[in-house]
Amino acid sequence: MLLTDPKLLGALAELQVERKPAVRMASWTSLGIGGTTDMLTVCERRHLGAVFHLLRAHGIRHRLLGGGTNLLVGDGELPWVALRLGRVEPTVRIEGNCVWVDAAEDLGRAITTCAKANLGGLEGLAGLPGTVGGALRMNAGAYDTEIGKLVREVVVYRAVHGRIDTLPTDQFRFQYRRACVSTCDILLGARLELVERPCREILDRIYVCNFNRRASQPLSEKSAGCVFKNPAGASAGRLIDAMGLKGFRVGGAMVSDIHANFFVNRGRATCAEMQQLIEEVRERVWSAFHIELEEEIVLWVN
Repeated sequence: MLLTDPKLLGALAELQVERKPAVRMASWTSLGIGGTTDMLTVCERRHLGAVFHLLRAHGIRHRLLGGGTNLLVGDGELPWVALRLGRVEPTVRIEGNCVWVDAAEDLGRAITTCAKANLGGLEGLAGLPGTVGGALRMNAGAYDTEIGKLVREVVVYRAVHGRIDTLPTDQFRFQYRRACVSTCDILLGARLELVERPCREILDRIYVCNFNRRASQPLSEKSAGCVFKNPAGASAGRLIDAMGLKGFRVGGAMVSDIHANFFVNRGRATCAEMQQLIEEVRERVWSAFHIELEEEIVLWVN
């Protein structure tokens, strides 16, 4: 355990930080892979600066955890603590055809709340697991929907300056599967501009997207979604499939036999096995097509 100093623990408690010692990160990731560490939940956003100051003063590294759905975490005892944001109510606030959404809110629940208010535009993302914050940081996209295109403002804790800023989109850019934000900064929420349409129409579109997703993705298995980004003008899944790698495995880690860009945990896969599988697939695609595949999933391996 990294957090053992009584003075540090007392100071965190005074800041209303909830601590869970020796948490198995495998239980907090959709891949079901990950070693142990302490977990801290910051309940008051105004205390973020003080929490970071305390952790730095004691030489303790941290990683910000959202829904754990696009994440591969290292094995064994981890050299950092997991930091989570507490939910701020209301997590969704509707203002006309715009909506303020808190980063800690579940993405699917936020989309449903908007649908009930006859606000659409997010339908293609409805089946994606994870939090709004994770979707923003990764610029989540599916079925001709990309969350970054709907964002008009973001609320960010700027770690360098120790303050919370609201940034319009001309000061904040989204790219393919990433938000242009420092890894030190924390996305706290965003204002989205949605499209007014009947709730029934939105729900029908969600149904179609989820039907297609169930037919083409291994939703019943442990995965982190797409492992690789699509290279320009190509599909990572099709490249991997063309190599005949569906079903290829390293230990408990396997290329899905349903979608070749989904790598699944078949029971007891380790991070080392999943990394070996990723590298083997990348090397084979490079040898065959001279295309370098880049990870879409986030690696927390050291």
